Amino acid sequence: MQKFILLFFLIVWTLDLSAQTPIVINEKSTTRHGPEKGSLLIIGGGTVGPEIWARFVELAGGKEKARIVVVTAAAGDSAALSPTHLESIRKQSGVSRVTLLHTKNLTEANSDAFIAPLREATGVYFIGGRQWRIADSYLNTRTHQAFFEVLNRGGVIAGSSAGASIQGSFLWRGDTKGADILVGDHTQGLGFLKNSAIDQHLLKRNRQFDLIDFIRQSPQLIGIGLDESTAIVVQQDQLEVLGKSYVAVYDYQTIVGKREPHVQGQQEQFTASNGGFILLSQGQRYDLRERKVMRGR
Repeated sequence: MQKFILLFFLIVWTLDLSAQTPIVINEKSTTRHGPEKGSLLIIGGGTVGPEIWARFVELAGGKEKARIVVVTAAAGDSAALSPTHLESIRKQSGVSRVTLLHTKNLTEANSDAFIAPLREATGVYFIGGRQWRIADSYLNTRTHQAFFEVLNRGGVIAGSSAGASIQGSFLWRGDTKGADILVGDHTQGLGFLKNSAIDQHLLKRNRQFDLIDFIRQSPQLIGIGLDESTAIVVQQDQLEVLGKSYVAVYDYQTIVGKREPHVQGQQEQFTASNGGFILLSQGQRYDLRERKVMRGR
C-alpha cells in the first residue's frame, strides 16, 4: 500500500513538473527590435491620455471589433478580485469586450482553458505594478507564446509602467526587493521588443541617467526610457512618440561619442548629443535598426 501511495504521488509530481516545464518561445522575425507583425504600445506610466487610448483602440481594430485582454499580474492577486481595472479600461477605451487574465500558477498558464481568451484577442494590455510578477506568472509558458500570436495576427500589445518594462528582452528594475535595484534577481522580460531594456516614469522620478552605463556595457541592446503620460508605438523597427513629455533613446554609439560628423551644408540631423541619450517628443520617429532619428514629424 505504501509503495502504491508513493508511486501515485511520484506520478502526480512528474505530471506537475511536465506542466510547468518552460517552453521554447517560437518567435522568428527578420526585424532587429520590433515585431514583424502587429504593434507594441509602450507607456511610461502616470495618466494615460486620450491620444494614447485612441491609438490603442485603433491598433486593436476599432471600438466595435476590438477584443481586449487585460493582464493584471503586476498588481498582485488583489487586482484579480476587483473590477476596477476592467471598468477603467472599458471607460477610457470605449471598448466593451474586455476580459481579465490573471494567474500565479504555471500549470494554469500552460492550459488551453486559460489561453482561450487570447486566441480571440486583438489587443493585450498589461497594467502597472511590479514587472517581476508578470515574469513569474508567464515567462516561457504557453500563455507567453499566445501573446506573440496576438502580434502575429496583427494585434497590439500595450502596457504602462511595469507593463512597459516587461515588454523588453532584458527586465530592467526586475528585483523582488525593490525598483531601485536596476539589475536584480529577475532579468528576462517577455521580449516583445527584442534586444532592449525599457525604463518608465523617466523624468518624473529622475531616472534619465540610469540606463547609460548598462547600455555602455551591453552594446547589442537599445535602451528606451519613457516619461509619464508618454508612449511609443513600435511597428517593425520604427517607433513613434505619443503624449505629453519625452522618450529617451540610449544607443551605444551615442553614449561613446561615435557619431557621424556633421558635413557643412547639411541640415541638422537631430542626433548629436554630448550626453548618453537622445530625447524625442510627440510625433518624432526613430529607426531602431539604423539607430537614428527619422526626418520629419
